Formats: sequence, structure tokens, C-alpha cells
Amino acid sequence: MKQIWGKVWLGVLAISVISGCSSEVTQKSSEDTAKVNEKLKFSMSITTSGNKYAEKSADVNKEKWVMKLEELTKADLDLRMIPLKDFDSKMSLMFSSNDIPDVVQNVGGATTKGMSGSVEAGVFMPLDDLLKQYAPNIMKAVPKEAWQETSFNGKIYGIPSWLSNPSRRATFIRADLLAQTGLPAPKTVDEFLNVMRAFKKIGVENPYQLRENFKYADTILGAYDVLPSQFEVLGDQVVPKFFDVENMSKALQAYKAMFDEGLIPKDFASISSTDYGKNIDAGKVGMWSANAAGLSNYRNKVKTAVPTAQIDIIASPRGPENWGGHMLYSSINTSYYLNSKVSKDKAIKIIQFFEWMTTPEAEKYFSFGIEGETYTMENGKVKFTPPTKPEEIDEDGFRGMFWFVHDAKYNKAREELTPEGRDMIQYLDTVVSKEGLGSVRFVPGLESFSRYPDLAPVGDDVGPKQIIDHMIKMIYGKEPISDWPKVIEEYKSKGGNEILKEANERYKKGSGVIVSSNRK
Repeated sequence: MKQIWGKVWLGVLAISVISGCSSEVTQKSSEDTAKVNEKLKFSMSITTSGNKYAEKSADVNKEKWVMKLEELTKADLDLRMIPLKDFDSKMSLMFSSNDIPDVVQNVGGATTKGMSGSVEAGVFMPLDDLLKQYAPNIMKAVPKEAWQETSFNGKIYGIPSWLSNPSRRATFIRADLLAQTGLPAPKTVDEFLNVMRAFKKIGVENPYQLRENFKYADTILGAYDVLPSQFEVLGDQVVPKFFDVENMSKALQAYKAMFDEGLIPKDFASISSTDYGKNIDAGKVGMWSANAAGLSNYRNKVKTAVPTAQIDIIASPRGPENWGGHMLYSSINTSYYLNSKVSKDKAIKIIQFFEWMTTPEAEKYFSFGIEGETYTMENGKVKFTPPTKPEEIDEDGFRGMFWFVHDAKYNKAREELTPEGRDMIQYLDTVVSKEGLGSVRFVPGLESFSRYPDLAPVGDDVGPKQIIDHMIKMIYGKEPISDWPKVIEEYKSKGGNEILKEANERYKKGSGVIVSSNRK
């Protein structure tokens, strides 16, 4: 009898153990499932990109477009907006205070000024392994040159929004005003100035729109291939392009003629990006420089003020070498960095969040918005009417700001739906892509730039502060253009010689050197 009860007890004990193990397995399985289904929460700093809707928002996290993005990606975002005009200073403050979000957006690559040496200091994690395993579409789509710009010491740190064609800027013209002058589209610098003079005669307030730091106003500098921010190889030496005294002087003489004859605003040196846009949108401008992808927006906004306005893109004026255009961009637009303090599980989910940006679902959302509200589907095709009111255009652009990772050349799915979009694609592929000035670039940037910030090009500025200051003085007539050789000597004596030494050493070693060119 004792043997029977002993066996029974052992059986009960075994069942209890099995039951306990099963319970533990079930509990662990439930925890794992919960962990997988747990909503991704992360903080992220991003720039307003100069978007008016973004800069007016009281709380970007409560905007419906952000909340819809959260719904689509099953994420809980804590977005921190940085005004574009304060971007570098705010980024520097963020790093110095050590209040760094989980993800940081930068305008540029891993080692640009805005990053304040944070990548080199180990603030962010290398992403090679995570990208290969969890973001195969991103790895396949991003050009080699773009990865190079978001890397440091052979490791990828940033996920880029890239450009498959680095020639983006174009020369815009009010074709309706050109028709009034009876002149053909200008092909040379002299013809360019003559069209401006004709615009002035028919009452155009700003025949050409210039703005502070010559941003988006480098058309003349491009014609003479003397963009001060760029380097080139002369003989066996790397030098800034503004060392070309003859062509730099010709470019300055052209700008001075524009100023003296009232072909550009008298206060061009202090015109902000906001006022630059307002003048164009109000129909007060004959010609200007801007990204070609903005053609649809310009047409829609200007027609609100001037219903008969017709805006086209023309070939940029050519200089003595029969070449012209604007600066070629780097291969990246913006890039995204993961705080090294983020856990691996969270980092994986963030990488997957960015990978989602390459999906058709993402393209449809960022291109067209919400079905039934901003677009409809008919016979399997999108039916979408682009906004025409300025405030609606800004809101539409606001949604597009959150398409963090994609080819930023242009939005093909959307642009192909409208005549303006199809025109833009044609202009970009047949005109803009065949011009533009390349240079010798260094990634990471030259270390000597940090010691001499006034001699360092910043972002997409046309040139270093010291050089731009002299250019402005010469255009205003406060310094003679003939003194340009003295500007070069001043540059050398105030740190330029160290910059030149480092640039040439790196060029000869081939250390982090990117040589871009668009000449066919």
C-alpha cells in the first residue's frame, strides 16, 4: 500500500513540476509577445527646415500628421523642433548641456559643424550591423558617396536622406515677364544682366532676388566657377576657387553692376530666407535661384498673387568656359544618428522605423496624405489635387518633412500626377542635371576649420564669413574690387595657410576626399 501511495505522490509531484514549468514558459512567452508588441517610444530632434507651418506650431507632437505617422509606424514620438535659422547654435547647446534625444537629425553628414564633434566623441552608436540585418532596403538604395558622408573611421553612424543627383539648384524666370520684354532667355552673363535691365524698365521691383550670405543667389559665381566655399586642383595644389583673381573680379563686377543699377534689392545683404520667399510669392521678382523641386509650389503660390504669372526653369547663364550652374550638393540632404545610450532592442525598432520609410505605404502617406481626406482612390489609382493656397502648401510640406529617409531628388509618385510636376522632372533631368559646379570636398571636414571658423564654409553658404564680408563691401562700393588679391593674402595670414596645408596633405594621401564633377 505504501508503494502505491508513493507512486501516486511521485506522479502528483511530476504533474506539479510540469504544470509549473508550463506556467513559466507561458508567462515568458507572454512577456516576449508583449515586448514585441510594445509600442516604440523615442525622442528625436529635427529642424523646421524653414517650413512656416512647423515654425508656427504650438506643439508639433499634437499635429494630426505626426499622430497619423505614429499610427502607421506603431510609434510614440517625442519630436523636438529646432528652427532652421538657429540650427547650429541650438545643436551646440544641446550637446553642451548633454540633453541629447534618442535620435538626432543633422543637416549634413557625421562630421559637419552642427554635430560639434559628437560622433568622434562617441555620443552616437555605429550602425553597420543593425542596418545590414534590419534595414536591407536602405542599405541597397543609399549611394556609396552618401554612406561615406555619414561615416567616421570606416563605420556608419548616420542614416541619410540622400540625393541620387547632386545638381538641384536651378535658375527660375517669370516667363510671362520675359515675353513682355521681347528678349529670348539669357544664355550668357551679359544677356542675363540685359534681361534684368529689361525687367526693370517694365516695372519689376526685383529683377533678380538676392539674399543674405548669397544663399540661393550664386548664379553669377557659378558662371565664373568661383564659388568661394569650394576647392579645386590647380596644377598639383588644392586651393579655394576664390583664388582665381581674374574670374572672381569679373563675378564681383557683375554683382556690383546689378546693385548700382537697382537690379537687386539694395538691402540684399540682410534679406532673410523668409523675406526672400515673400518677395517671390508676391510676384515682385523676375529671376531667382532655388531648388528645381520647388517649381510646383512657386507656380501655385505666385499665381495666387498674379494669376497670369508663368514660371519656368532655364539654363543658368554661362561664363568664359561655357559652363554654369550652381553648387553641386553633397550626396546627402539630412542624416539621423542614434544615441549610444539607447538599448539594442530599442535601436533595432528605430532602425525598422526608418526602414519603413522605404515602403510604398510610406511613399503614399508622405506624398498624398490621408485617404478620404487629402486624396481618393479611383480604379486603383491615386486621385490627388495639390494644394494651391500658401498656408495649405506649407502644411503639405510640413507632412513631407517627416519622410526622413528617402531619395530627396524629387517625389516622383506625386510629381507625375500634375503638369507642373512633369515639367519639373523634365527640367531637372534635361537642364539642371547637365550643369552645376563640383569641387574637392573633405569628409570629415578639415580640422583646421574648427580653429578658424570665419574661414570655414558653413552648410550651404556660398563661402566663408570672411570672404562673404569682403564681397558685400565690394558690391556696396566700400572696398575696391581691385583689392581682391589682398583678400586672398588676408585669408592666408589669418589661418588660410594652415587650411591649405591640411587640405593638400589629405588630398595627396586620399584621406576622406570626395571629388565631384558634373562636366560631361
